[in-house]
Amino acid sequence: MSCLAFILTLSVGYFTGLAFVFQTDSNTPVGMEENYNGNEDSPEEMVMKFKKSQREMLTIVHTHILSISLIFFSAGVLLFFSSVPKGLKSFLLVEPYISLIVTFGGIYLLWYGLGFMAYIVLVSGVLMTFTYVVTVAYILRELFTSAQH
Repeated sequence: MSCLAFILTLSVGYFTGLAFVFQTDSNTPVGMEENYNGNEDSPEEMVMKFKKSQREMLTIVHTHILSISLIFFSAGVLLFFSSVPKGLKSFLLVEPYISLIVTFGGIYLLWYGLGFMAYIVLVSGVLMTFTYVVTVAYILRELFTSAQH
C-alpha cells in the first residue's frame, strides 16, 4: 500500500510540473525559445518575457536535473524488482537519464543561441514523459497483480 501511495504522489508531482510547462507556453519550439530568450523585441506580445540570466539558467538546469533524476531513480527501484522483460526494463531504467540530460542540456544550448535545440528538447521531453508513464503503468500492474495473490 505504501508503494502505491508513493507512486501516485510522485505522479501528481510529475504531472503538476508538466501542467506548469503548458502554462508557460514552453510546449512549442517558439514558446520554449521565448521562455528562455525573451520576446521583448516583439511589441505585439500579450505577455512580455525577458531573456533569462546565466544564473537563472544554471539554477533551472541544476534543480531540474537533480530533482527529476531522483524521481526516475525512485520509480526505477520499484521497476527493477518487477517482472518486466529484461530488455524493456533496461531501456526504461536508462532512457530517462539520457532524455533528462538531452532535455535540460538542450534548454541551456537553446538559451545559448542554438535555436534548433528547441525541437530536440521537445522530442526528448516527450520521450521522457512517455518513459515515465510506461514505467508507472508497469509498477501499478505489478502492485495490483501482487495484491491479488
